[in-house]
Amino acid sequence: MLAGAAVAAAGSALVTGCSGGGEPSAADQAISLERRMREGAVRDSGRLLERYDATLAVHPDLAERLAPLREAVAAHAKALAFTTPKADPTPSRPASPSASPSPSAPAAGRAEVPAKPAEALSALADAERSLSEARTIALAGAPGELARMLASVAACGAVHAFLLTSNPGAAS
Repeated sequence: MLAGAAVAAAGSALVTGCSGGGEPSAADQAISLERRMREGAVRDSGRLLERYDATLAVHPDLAERLAPLREAVAAHAKALAFTTPKADPTPSRPASPSASPSPSAPAAGRAEVPAKPAEALSALADAERSLSEARTIALAGAPGELARMLASVAACGAVHAFLLTSNPGAAS
């Protein structure tokens, strides 16, 4: 009976070894979790960049004010990427503040940009604030280095929200 159990256990180990089955290691699970979290964070930053670009398309006069914030969001997307991207993960925009993208109809799922500059800045601030809050919540389940990065990016988003809503007379 003991010999039969040993043969069964050996056979089970052999089948498991051949099929590559079994549970993924804790390290594999952590990498998978971190990869998914980073991919989601990059996607969220990409959506925020799209909002900046849409706002700039409707309000090119805000380019000087929005350019540094948009550049920071683009840098966050690159920093959050799991691996070095082969291509820039950020939507492109002309480098010159005077050259702005041509306005077009909002894409499906994209928020519409308010017609008044102050309201457009407020909408961007709301988007920054929401993403900052989501990233703060995500900290609880994030692996160490990613948690630190999410905390930094969330803090930066909160500062962006403040800067977008401060000095409202500049955008009226």
